[in-house]
Amino acid sequence: MNEQVKSHIFDRSLTNKPIGKGTGLGLSISYEIFVERYQGLIWYESEIGKGTTFCLQVPVRQLVIIQES
Repeated sequence: MNEQVKSHIFDRSLTNKPIGKGTGLGLSISYEIFVERYQGLIWYESEIGKGTTFCLQVPVRQLVIIQES
């Protein structure tokens, strides 16, 4: 990815597909779900000519059940 794409990677309007072939919502929706809703993390490593890898980290919360006697 070039620097211009990186600076807009989670924007709703970003797409590399031709007009009418995609909406560009995938990473935007992923960001909303993993980061904003569940306080997770999304990061990526990208090298032009080699590709891009995305990593997702979702926090695990332990459910505590209190029983009353």
